[in-house]
Amino acid sequence: MPTDLDISRAAELLPIPEVAASIGLGEHLLEPYGHSVSKISLAAIDELADRPPGKYVVVSSITPTPLGEGKTTTTVGLGQAFGHLGKNAVVAVRQPSMGPTFGIKGGAAGGGYAQVAPMETVNLHLTGDLHAVTSAHNLLAAMIDNHLHKGNKLGIDPFSITWRRVIDVNDRDLRQIVTGLGGKADGVPRQTGFDITAASEVMAVLALSTSLQDLRARLGRIVIGYTRDGEPVTAEQLRAAGAMCVLLKEAIKPNLMQTVEQTPALIHCGPFGNIAHGNSSVVADLIGIRAGDYLITEAGFGADMGAERFFNIKCRNSGLRPDAAVVVTTVRALKAHSGKYRVVAGKPLPEPMLAENPEDVYEGASNLRKQIANIRAHGVNPVVAVNAFPDDYESEKKAILEVAAEEGARATVASHYTRGGKGAVELAEAVAEACAEKTEFQFLYPDEMPLVEKISTVAKRMYGADGIELSPLAKRQLETYERCGFGSLPVCIAKTHLSLSADPSRKGAPTGWTLPVREVRASVGAGFVYPICGEMRTMPGLSSHPAAERIDIDEAGQVVGLS
Repeated sequence: MPTDLDISRAAELLPIPEVAASIGLGEHLLEPYGHSVSKISLAAIDELADRPPGKYVVVSSITPTPLGEGKTTTTVGLGQAFGHLGKNAVVAVRQPSMGPTFGIKGGAAGGGYAQVAPMETVNLHLTGDLHAVTSAHNLLAAMIDNHLHKGNKLGIDPFSITWRRVIDVNDRDLRQIVTGLGGKADGVPRQTGFDITAASEVMAVLALSTSLQDLRARLGRIVIGYTRDGEPVTAEQLRAAGAMCVLLKEAIKPNLMQTVEQTPALIHCGPFGNIAHGNSSVVADLIGIRAGDYLITEAGFGADMGAERFFNIKCRNSGLRPDAAVVVTTVRALKAHSGKYRVVAGKPLPEPMLAENPEDVYEGASNLRKQIANIRAHGVNPVVAVNAFPDDYESEKKAILEVAAEEGARATVASHYTRGGKGAVELAEAVAEACAEKTEFQFLYPDEMPLVEKISTVAKRMYGADGIELSPLAKRQLETYERCGFGSLPVCIAKTHLSLSADPSRKGAPTGWTLPVREVRASVGAGFVYPICGEMRTMPGLSSHPAAERIDIDEAGQVVGLS
């Protein structure tokens, strides 16, 4: 099979105005950026408002494994499949971060014959949105340090400052740094650090904003630290929010591209899936929902994390309500969830794991059962997509279908990676059936529920925990947030994505455990509070042999080695 890059380059792509026209977007709404991508004016939201909305489908998965389950590939393949059924579908996915692209993960535009193209464009810079987020974030950081240097009129407690700097590169050496070294003119020395740009609250703010005016207001509400009296200090008080919004006025516009089968694709925003909601932008969905018969969007990580945040944070914000949810799984991932095998990213699979053994699939399927239940807890109809690999055994794929049937969920095997949209037609038919059924969507908790109860609700109902254990620090922080008026915000629990529990080594669907909450932070601009459970890395490191070692330019000026 050709490489992803070869498939992307061989694809027959339409001029972007034709892609836009296929979903009713006139050229007056387009702001071309090169030959293969265009920004979409936010005026499209109002212009499309009179059209009936399409069906809204979120693609999630079982708890991720180092193997990768193929959510983005399935999202793209499903969108392409609807085209084979004579339906107009729009795909909406997150923008890749270049840190992982040059690190171990590689690109994030889908794969095989189910990907957004051109591959180089979507994975490298795109229209510079991530750089705009980086600049806006670091402008605020500079103004914080300048405020301290110029006398600290607001009385900010330097030890309370939570606003670090960001860069879109995997660089572990920047996790902890000291700034302001040198003479008096060089600033106020203090310990801080860098996060990757995708982990910036500015990225989360951009993804959840519904308009340019909403973006401006949210930026102003960002809390960067506290005074010595315990009062929150905002970007508005530092008079930084206006300039930050100016830097982001183009970045808030969604990017229009297409898949290798010419299905329209909206690529916009890429908030971190651990400490943020891990979903693409609200404005992209507000446009896409009225631009086709189906809008297919992706939520990061498993249904306990990405889909839960899609339902309780993103849908709360957008006002949109999902019609169905896809839970992606693979044979190999469920075998990994049996707990019998040690799987390491980038290394060959254990030999026994490659042998035919449907019993391993049944054993690991406890995770699939739980994720189906997590979707249903929100009143949404689940559809299980078995992302098939050529070396999967029929008995093992059959085992997954049987598990789904036992749970009363539709399920089908899809081969979109090797066959494109044709390989996901049965999946599209199952999704269409699910969308046609009545949905009684519901949030997991009401706005007025106290923060500690919201955390407990998510832990018990989504993760299967017996309860939560708050550290003394977490208790004090929650009390402060309630006192400051943040209690009505939803929660975004930061924990490992590799297990339903807070322990990444526990596979399947663990029971008899308590969720430890060691710290709680507030992303007031984005509009959520995030409890931290365990160690969360917000700045990845590079592996021994990162993808950057293989990426280069050939004699014809073409990118090579991108995966």
